[in-house]
Amino acid sequence: MSETFLPAADLTPRPRLDRLDPRTRILAATVAVAVVVALRSPLVLAAALPFAVLLALSAGTTAADLGRRLVHVEGFLLALVALLPLTVPGPAWLVVGPLTLSQPGIDRAVMILLRVNVAAAVILGLLGGLEPVRLGHALARLGLPRKLVHLLLFTARFVALSREAAARRLDTLRARAFRRRTSLHTLRTLAHLVGRLVVDAVERAERVGEAMRCRAFAGRFALVDDTCFGPVDRRFAAGLGLVLLALVVTDRLT
Repeated sequence: MSETFLPAADLTPRPRLDRLDPRTRILAATVAVAVVVALRSPLVLAAALPFAVLLALSAGTTAADLGRRLVHVEGFLLALVALLPLTVPGPAWLVVGPLTLSQPGIDRAVMILLRVNVAAAVILGLLGGLEPVRLGHALARLGLPRKLVHLLLFTARFVALSREAAARRLDTLRARAFRRRTSLHTLRTLAHLVGRLVVDAVERAERVGEAMRCRAFAGRFALVDDTCFGPVDRRFAAGLGLVLLALVVTDRLT
């Protein structure tokens, strides 16, 4: 249990952004997303997109991995972009039979598309590479309620355990020649699998709670992360602040 909440030793070369204090990355992501939401010019947002992608790549995210993650975001945006030109009133941009695409709908769809992609790239770059343990400790040191931090840490741990348990049970089913098909037997088998996973999760939580009480758990974990703000954090904050200020000024002048 102690290994869950202690930062593991990092034996691999760290990405550039990993040299920063986790609190710097959280605050930088918050400020950057707030600035992106406040931008009103699509040209400025389009200019900010390469910077956000570069930020994500400097955090150790490969271009292929970044593309795969952004594809999940685009799936939601496609429906939004397709519906906005049809539902927002205003002058027609294009008329195709009974369908009328409005110019305000097109403009709003483009703005939302750019904002979401820039914000997603910034969050993936600044927070995507943070381990849940480091993220939880940083949030606690920033003053967030400890119950929320505990919930984050336990969720990260139990999601991993549930994934491993599900993989083991699926391997057991495959060893018994189970094949997923569109049939009542498949639905019944998968329903039993999900139910068994839920029961196992509840029993595991009870065992963990009893073990923590036996170890005199007093409602808080020791924050052993001793990172602090340094020159690298100050240089990064100054550089990011200048970039964001330039975006805001350019946005207001256009």
